Amino acid sequence: MDVNDPEWLSRASDYTKLMYAHWRSRCRGNALPRRADIDPIDLPPRLLPCITIVGVVPDERQYIYRLVGTRDVDVRGSDPTGKSVVERYFGSSLEEALRFYDTVVATRAPAFNPTPYVSADGRFINEENLFLPVSEDGETVNQIMVFSTTSPSGAA
Repeated sequence: MDVNDPEWLSRASDYTKLMYAHWRSRCRGNALPRRADIDPIDLPPRLLPCITIVGVVPDERQYIYRLVGTRDVDVRGSDPTGKSVVERYFGSSLEEALRFYDTVVATRAPAFNPTPYVSADGRFINEENLFLPVSEDGETVNQIMVFSTTSPSGAA
């Protein structure tokens, strides 16, 4: 995937595009941004509740929720902070969840997952998940920032 002009960007919501642009602006040339490069104070307040930080445990294919935004906690009904993705994944299947994390680690590039679903009250919801690699050394992905946003079908 070309991180300079990913094909999925044209299909993403305005909020997802904004989050991607912020992440991209923090990259140092071809190096991935460090966690310290992404300061929440620089983000629009609307985006903050939609961010989850997942730690990558090297060589174990294990991912741990380090920080979970309030929007994600509300959607899940509980806070998975400190738990592994295997224990507390949220999605259609554990295999699909792990596939996105594994892809980001292997490619060192963002992954986009638009996943529509029907809410408990019968509304069709468009959900987008953007998985963004973060690296303390600029090369090895040691955290993944996940940005999740939802909107009713037909909304931006």
